[in-house]
This record gives sequence, structure tokens and C-alpha cells, in this order.
Amino acid sequence: MREEKQLLLDEISNKLNQSKSFVLTRYSKLSGTAAHDFRTLLVKAGADFEVVRKRVFLKAVEPTGIPLSMEQLTGHIGVIFVNEDLIEITKSVFQYGSENENVVEVVGGYYEGRLYHAQDMEKLSKLPSMDEMRAQFLGLLEAPMAQTLGVMDALLTSVIHCLENKARKESEGESSEIN
Repeated sequence: MREEKQLLLDEISNKLNQSKSFVLTRYSKLSGTAAHDFRTLLVKAGADFEVVRKRVFLKAVEPTGIPLSMEQLTGHIGVIFVNEDLIEITKSVFQYGSENENVVEVVGGYYEGRLYHAQDMEKLSKLPSMDEMRAQFLGLLEAPMAQTLGVMDALLTSVIHCLENKARKESEGESSEIN
């Protein structure tokens, strides 16, 4: 193998080892500006996008035992190395693709020791992100306490309203007796 290819192979292997997961994409008609915007979007979300040669990528994946073949990788391939939340990244990729005439299309991905196809990645992208799940869980914990406080507040306010109404009726009753 030539030295340039070996350096590229080493770089991709290092990124595979350092990232938690990856998303395989196919791109077409991706202009320079669109590619820059796409990379910026991914960097903000905690990922890195690399355009790779298929053979070099397959050689880099080989030692990890991920079952990928050349038939699964058609067209121009890009790999998104995910360092943060995969679900948030896939949401961003699907949203970017739909907003930009499908210039980027998800082919598959690798997450938690398992290889996923494009349909599975789309299902994963529809799951709530970690922040959304945390918010839902906190809301679940907070709801009974808020409801209890609401009931207690309603009881206290209803007692106050009753006393106010009684006081108003008594004062109206006294004023009608004077006349």
C-alpha cells in the first residue's frame, strides 16, 4: 500500500476508534458551500464529517469486525464520526437532507455494537434525544408534586373565598337592616 493511502487508513482507523458510533451517508450534488454548511451543522452537534474512499474505509473497518461490504456502499460515501448523541446527529442529517433536495442521504450506521440500515437509522432519528428524555423524565417526576400543590392551593383558596363571601353577605345583611 502506498504511503498516502496508509496515512489515510491510519487517520480513518483512529477516528473509528475515538468515536462512539458512525453514520454512513451518500451524497450527490453537494456544492462547496453546502458541504461547508453541513460540516458546520455536524460540528455544532458533536460530530465530524469525512469523505472517504470505499476501499480504504472497508480496510479501516475490517479489524473492528463490522460486517460491511462494497455492495452496501454505492455512490459517493461520507462518514459522520459521532462523538456525542447519535440520535441528535441523525435528526440533523435527515433534516438537512430534506431541506436541501436530498443532497445527503443516510445509508446506514453503527451504534452500540450493531450495524443499522437506512430505515433503522430513520427510526432512531425519530426517538427523543437524551436532553428530551431527561426533560420528559423530570416532568414525570414533577407532575405529581405540582398536582398536589395545585389541590392544596385550591383548598386554601376556596376556604378564603368562602370566608370572603360570608363576610360580604354579613356586611350586606347589616347594611340592609339599617335601611
